[in-house]
Amino acid sequence: MQTNDCLRRLRFILDLNDNRMIRVFAEGGLPVSRETVSCWLKKDEDEDFLPLADIDFSRFLNGLILLQRGPSDRPVPPPEKRLNNNAVFRKLKIAFNLDAEAILETLALADFRISKHELSAFFRKVGHRQYRKCKDQILRNFLKGLQIKHYRTRKQNPKT
Repeated sequence: MQTNDCLRRLRFILDLNDNRMIRVFAEGGLPVSRETVSCWLKKDEDEDFLPLADIDFSRFLNGLILLQRGPSDRPVPPPEKRLNNNAVFRKLKIAFNLDAEAILETLALADFRISKHELSAFFRKVGHRQYRKCKDQILRNFLKGLQIKHYRTRKQNPKT
């Protein structure tokens, strides 16, 4: 999946405003301006659209992990220069503190079902005989399930 598309979806899922987006990037070690974030969030056809580099999206995901799970004694991991869907999926799993059952439930919300064994193959190391590449459809359905899950949570617990 394209990094800009994932960023747009995560912004919507988490209901992040510009200041929170900037904070997430900063937590991951990348200070950014509101204009840069705005250009990353624009549609691909827009003349001001800026493609989001893998390393910068990796920093965003690292920042999201820190903000969602709280500070850690461990140092912030270095951002990956190249991201694939498996790495994005793994970072989202960590950020939202999801186990296999929770991920399967999230995918089921998007009417997408896979087995626990199929799921575990996405989190294996490249080169492992059970490793399986995570396709766009799976990551897209996971993000859709997260959106449904977070929407329901916000609807049940509206801000006062």
